[in-house]
Amino acid sequence: MANRTTLSDQQAVRVEARKALEAMGVPPYPYAWDVDATIAHVHSTFDDARHQESRSLVVSLAGRIMARRIMGKASFFDLHDASGRLQVYVRRDDLPEGFYNKVFKRLLHIGDIVGVRGHIFRTGRGEVTLHAHNLILLAKSLRPLPVAKEQGGTTYDEFADKELRYRQRYVDLVTNPRVRAVFVKRSRMVSALRHFLDARGYLEVETPILQPLYGGATARPFTTYHNALDIPLYLRIADELYLKRLIAGGFDGVYEIGKDFRNEGLSRFHNPEFTMLELYVAYKDYRWMMALVEEMIGAVVMAVCGTTDIEVQGRQLSFAQPWPRIPMFEAIVQHTGYGLQGADREALAEAATALGLVVDDSMGRGKIVDDIFSAFVEPHLLQPTFITDYPVALSPLAKRHRHTAGLVERFEGFCNGKELCNAFSELNDPQDQRTRFEEQARQRARGDEEAMQIDEDYLRALEYGMPPTAGLGIGIDRLAMLLTNQESIRDVILFPLLRPQQP
Repeated sequence: MANRTTLSDQQAVRVEARKALEAMGVPPYPYAWDVDATIAHVHSTFDDARHQESRSLVVSLAGRIMARRIMGKASFFDLHDASGRLQVYVRRDDLPEGFYNKVFKRLLHIGDIVGVRGHIFRTGRGEVTLHAHNLILLAKSLRPLPVAKEQGGTTYDEFADKELRYRQRYVDLVTNPRVRAVFVKRSRMVSALRHFLDARGYLEVETPILQPLYGGATARPFTTYHNALDIPLYLRIADELYLKRLIAGGFDGVYEIGKDFRNEGLSRFHNPEFTMLELYVAYKDYRWMMALVEEMIGAVVMAVCGTTDIEVQGRQLSFAQPWPRIPMFEAIVQHTGYGLQGADREALAEAATALGLVVDDSMGRGKIVDDIFSAFVEPHLLQPTFITDYPVALSPLAKRHRHTAGLVERFEGFCNGKELCNAFSELNDPQDQRTRFEEQARQRARGDEEAMQIDEDYLRALEYGMPPTAGLGIGIDRLAMLLTNQESIRDVILFPLLRPQQP
């Protein structure tokens, strides 16, 4: 049986190579290198008629060696930077005396970061290539990458274990260019959202992450402590109540793109730290906000994907306007056969039990309705769809419906079976808001740990007067999952939370 080189053996070889470089006076970690182009720029700029014979396209690049084809007096290697891949041709006689044989062939490895300067040409096999005039080591890689073995070409061994990829995202990004592309697309998506809102004059703001009271959603918080003030604090679960304070303070339209934190379980669709866009616009209502969401999401999908019709997990989705608008209780009737609008808690509990759901004493009317909806309606909402007109008990911060008792003016946007956004005609009646908070307090007393607290300062802001307002929250991570065709939220978060590895 052939001897196999272990990981520790390979690391030892690289450590010894570093020592040899230092002994030769070659610094393994120099300070800088002048880069004047990217690999993508080279591919888009090179023109055979202008540059092949004249050798006039001269560039200085930097990146990582990802494959090598070592020969006698000349060799090739693949250089990767953030924009792509380029073949590099290295010839002994073009480099300082001894560098090719003593440094390049013996002491450089796949994974090393190098700087290279030279002219661009096309090889006889038709590949655009950089002919190196200068080559410098910029960072010695002391750990071998889980990539190509130098046997029979440049075939990669995939860095395929998902959990390892999440834990070592830096390696994942190096070895899987498609992963880098996901996060480039996510960045463009956020920029497109920001551009859309800025163009309409809405002000981007920042609100506290550490809060003395948490609110704006029904969720369990993370708790911390401030030693100097000697008080408990909470990581925010939503931005809502502070942003609406700003509307009360006189701003007509504000938004925030930031991190929220909820002390909940992990799943393909949930990470305890996640990114939200929240927007509040004075003098508008939820009907106006539905139209804005259709326009904004359509514009963002077009900006990121080049079309409003995209394929996600083998399913064609269309973000063209208008989206269907379906009242919540109509959707429940459609998918369960139960007419539950106006039903008391006992009737709701009986229906949920008959449908196979578990109901306990801590669950109020709104929670039971939400569980029925989540189990029997949500998975069927594949195309972009608005679900409207929720029960008051499920929406303690939304304005009561102008026509139908027991409901509020709220919608949620769904796509591919999951919620994308949540929006209200915001409740601005301080007495009604106090009543809702008090009901939430009673639910907490019955054991609902996710029920809201009474926020007296927020009530005071409403008492000074907040104009009619439309509010919106969009889950950035879930939108990114759609636009990058990813099945797990961990695939669109650079460093998702994971259980610590056992020693």
